[in-house]
Amino acid sequence: MASVFKIPAKNKQGYKWKCVMEGPPDPVTGKRQQVPRVRDTQKEAIAAAQAVVDRMKGGTDTKRAKKMKFNEAAQEWLQDYIITSGVKGKTVEAHVSDINLLNKYYGGANIDKITHNQHQKMLNNLFSEGYEINSIYRYHSTANLIFKWIIKENLRIDNPCQNIKMPKKQQTVLEAKNNALEEKFLERSEIEEFLEVLQNHGLGDDLETFYFLLFSGVRPGEFCALEWPDFNFETHDVHIYKTLHFPQGGSGAYQLTPPKTTGSVRTFDVDEFIVEMFKRLKVTQSSRHKRYKELHDDFVETQFILTNNNGTPFTNWKLVNRMARLMKLTNIKKHATPHIFRHTHITMLIEASIASGSQIDLKTIMKRVGHDDAKTTLKIYTHVTERMMQSSSDKLKIHFQNILTPKDLPRM
Repeated sequence: MASVFKIPAKNKQGYKWKCVMEGPPDPVTGKRQQVPRVRDTQKEAIAAAQAVVDRMKGGTDTKRAKKMKFNEAAQEWLQDYIITSGVKGKTVEAHVSDINLLNKYYGGANIDKITHNQHQKMLNNLFSEGYEINSIYRYHSTANLIFKWIIKENLRIDNPCQNIKMPKKQQTVLEAKNNALEEKFLERSEIEEFLEVLQNHGLGDDLETFYFLLFSGVRPGEFCALEWPDFNFETHDVHIYKTLHFPQGGSGAYQLTPPKTTGSVRTFDVDEFIVEMFKRLKVTQSSRHKRYKELHDDFVETQFILTNNNGTPFTNWKLVNRMARLMKLTNIKKHATPHIFRHTHITMLIEASIASGSQIDLKTIMKRVGHDDAKTTLKIYTHVTERMMQSSSDKLKIHFQNILTPKDLPRM
């Protein structure tokens, strides 16, 4: 769209022609960019402005861009992304869900018409409607990937997802408490209380499940995917190289998929008492399966360590529900899921090293629990060491109370 008009000028005819064209939005700010050009004739002004706009567009395929809707571009991006990135089921399903939401805002819009301002308003709107911040980040991230693909395909030169300001929620006192690091692992007294309840009130497989989570630090999904050949009773080694995925959300068919990061693939050893516990579990599981097969014809032959009576594997949700039941029988006030044992295991490793006077090898701890990023391990390490130093200070004060509190202080 061009605006062409005369402007006063000190020339023979007393005027010149000015043409103002709409250029593509600023690639950094997303703001509107107009291209004005002044020439002696109308034709020259239009040509000059058009030449600048064409250079700004960088040879984009405007004909294709004007015909393509966002929902079409999103679908083409997704197919390309699946093939080139090798992502697995969960990730693909998440992107499909994201695209479905984005289509509610952009679906029928031309890809060359979507602006930075529109995208900012969409994120703000989602926040106002009560969407979780993590979900909003995910929708934004997927939209960003789609527009990067659009730019790569020469369908536009700017990304409306750049320089976005994410909505921020003011943290409440309760949320601050729940997000505190102390809430992410169990203290020694809490471990002892939970294990006592576990031994007295645990259901079938609960004892083995929660002892293993506590003394191995594995992710619940990794444990659900664990099969008997992955557990070497002779060497006490456990091999982690897969996780369990239920495409239908926890029921029906399941898939064994590789972990998200290469660092999650690992082998570690467990204590003798865990090995003996699992030897007994294998025997009782075999007897349980045998009884079920005698009465039912829907048994599924698998080698999973945690199974239902019909041979199918446990889901993450089953572990969550089992733990919630046990937590209700304790006095522990923390919101604890099976994942809490992962951080608890790290604190136990660090505390054991400090107590024994051994040098703490954070890389070994990270390798054992499958941490690629040292951030979480370092955060827990810092917290535990600071707490133990404070504990030592308190013990010193109690032990030398008489010395630290002199009866007669010199007067000033």
